[in-house]
Amino acid sequence: MTGGPTVDPADPDLAVAIGRVDRAAKSALAALDRSATRTFLWPDLASTTLSNHVASNFRRIKQLAVAWATNGSAYQGNTSVADDIRGALEWMHTNRYSPNLPRYDNDYDWEIGGASAFADTLVLLYDAIQPDVRTTYTQAINYYTPDPNLWRADRQIATGANRVWIATVVATRAILDGDTAALVRVRDALSDTEGAGANSVLAFNDAPGRVDGTGEGFYSDGSFLQHYKHPYNGGYGKELLGTLSSLLYLLGGTEWTVTDPDLENIYRWIDDAFDPLMVRGDLMGSVCGREIARPSKQNHAPTQTIIEGTLRLIPAAPAARKAQLTALVKQWITEDTFRDFLKVTDPASLVAARTILASPAPARGPLVTHKQYPLMDKAAHHRPTFTIGLSAYSSRIYNYESIQNENLHGWHLSDGMVLLYDDDLGHYSGDYWPTVDPYRLPGTTIDTRRLPDSYGFRSTSAADWVGGAAVPNRTIGAYGMDLRGYGTNLRALKSWFLIDDVMVCIGSDITGEGTVETIVENRKLRTGNETFTAAPGWCHLEGTGGYIFPDRTPIQTLRENRTATWREINLKYGTDDPVTRPYQTVWFAHGDAPVGHGYYYVQLPTATLDQTQSYANKLPVQKLRSDSTAHAIRLNDVLAANFWTAGTVAELSTDGPASVVSVGGAVTISDPTQTRTSVTVDLDKPGLNPVATSRAAGVSVTRRGRGWRIVVDTRHGHSTVVRFR
Repeated sequence: MTGGPTVDPADPDLAVAIGRVDRAAKSALAALDRSATRTFLWPDLASTTLSNHVASNFRRIKQLAVAWATNGSAYQGNTSVADDIRGALEWMHTNRYSPNLPRYDNDYDWEIGGASAFADTLVLLYDAIQPDVRTTYTQAINYYTPDPNLWRADRQIATGANRVWIATVVATRAILDGDTAALVRVRDALSDTEGAGANSVLAFNDAPGRVDGTGEGFYSDGSFLQHYKHPYNGGYGKELLGTLSSLLYLLGGTEWTVTDPDLENIYRWIDDAFDPLMVRGDLMGSVCGREIARPSKQNHAPTQTIIEGTLRLIPAAPAARKAQLTALVKQWITEDTFRDFLKVTDPASLVAARTILASPAPARGPLVTHKQYPLMDKAAHHRPTFTIGLSAYSSRIYNYESIQNENLHGWHLSDGMVLLYDDDLGHYSGDYWPTVDPYRLPGTTIDTRRLPDSYGFRSTSAADWVGGAAVPNRTIGAYGMDLRGYGTNLRALKSWFLIDDVMVCIGSDITGEGTVETIVENRKLRTGNETFTAAPGWCHLEGTGGYIFPDRTPIQTLRENRTATWREINLKYGTDDPVTRPYQTVWFAHGDAPVGHGYYYVQLPTATLDQTQSYANKLPVQKLRSDSTAHAIRLNDVLAANFWTAGTVAELSTDGPASVVSVGGAVTISDPTQTRTSVTVDLDKPGLNPVATSRAAGVSVTRRGRGWRIVVDTRHGHSTVVRFR
């Protein structure tokens, strides 16, 4: 919390970090009500019905305690500040937080947010608070948070990030009280030994034999779900990593050290659940849940928690993992030129980060990969100059979260949203989410009817077909979605074929009763003066890239300044200050009550104007099929097809729904519906022979005419590759 007694305030970098601590304390001290008849501590946190004011009061008190305990702080050891802290804690215990007072609103604030900051303050001022008073306070914490396995007033099983938060509160309280029995339960709660491992935060949810009724936590493909079916790597997932890494660091080297063999999975979280969803310091908004509607969570703030958590894992990691994580953290910190990690992190993480940066080990280098998440309906495509994130939802996954009056306009976040990341590292920061038109998120197909706040949140789709096939060790993949508009009869079959620096987008069978649009692009501009060039069959946006329309379907375009407030999308944490940002929008207008409409375009991220025009003239992409049977394209040696049902495209035939990519001597197959036990693909291509590895478990390759019949077990939901010579 403070960096410890060896923090050197004369160090320029640490002086900056200590300065942040002091500024927070100065602001809190200036507004603190010290009157004998006070009815609040701070006027902006005076509510007796909003529980987040309880937690926020404790957090502000903790800010004072951190300053009081930080070496080199202007407030270090200040007796007046200590008096203010003790008085504030007494007032909170008398008026807001004790077993004799009512709880209201959100359980999180009583059992996690407030309790955690309260316990941390008692640690920081351990020698400055009388033992009997400290015991009174820890009894209050224990009243609200008594069990590392349970939470909420009705004592529900705690899962995912909530379990780690609860366990950490219990651990800190137990250390303050010398309660060794509680520390044993904390250690065991991480593995959920009392529940036979059903809610272990360390084991993958899809581990063989595991039964978990909530489905919350990490999965082996890197997916993370919280609140049952919400993708949440960038929200609860990052908090779980940050909090768990601190708890492991705290317990390490003691008799309560975590020894569960599933602890090794935490390194796979870094590899699969976080790294592919991070883009030069930003974190894909498609996995941040309602946090994208919080102004404090923009400007690359979420990745800070991931980096700090990873830093805490490095000292105890095995040698090989330590080297890998060192290279990875060095890459993460140095590639983010938008937000300097060293200037925003805490003193302890600053010291750890500087050690990493000073090590002779080279940074990992930019991530170049195509990664799909079949267990949360998301995909990430990383190239050297750009990254694309795809966001969908299905019968298995919720569309968006909007609880606690947050993320009020998230209606279309999973309707095929395409997030493009390029060298404009601040694109999704700088007030993007309140100012972007929520009815025109790039990549989506939507009914334009106006919707009330939070309409349809926490909903699954009627469709199973969402997912695709990812070619291993290549930046090639097919992705698709059977879109069913919530609360409408809108339906659209949508495909994205990502082949290195090209994304081919196909839509068909677009049918609805209202006015329907497909959004090609809706880009927040850096200056508002970027040149937009439109010609028959293509267009180009300066600084963003090109778009080819092979069928020369007319497009609609709009350059506008959009003004909004954060309060419009978040009543809880939003502000009322209006912000204005310039946007360039491109879309297809399918009209009123379309029947069987479609679209076809090729996106060239970061392409120049000349490159776009040249590509449009040559057009190496072939659209092979775009109907209710399949979407398929061929580009160079890649044949990619999304089969909505059994059918044939060129040399490929399937016996039912499937996503298939044939490139070189490899055929990659998946069942995006995740409802079939196997998929059969006939490859009518002579001159091939299967390699030995293609006869592995779950794969059958037999001769069929001049080609081959491939049968793969698809019950795991992931892609299977079959290789030929």
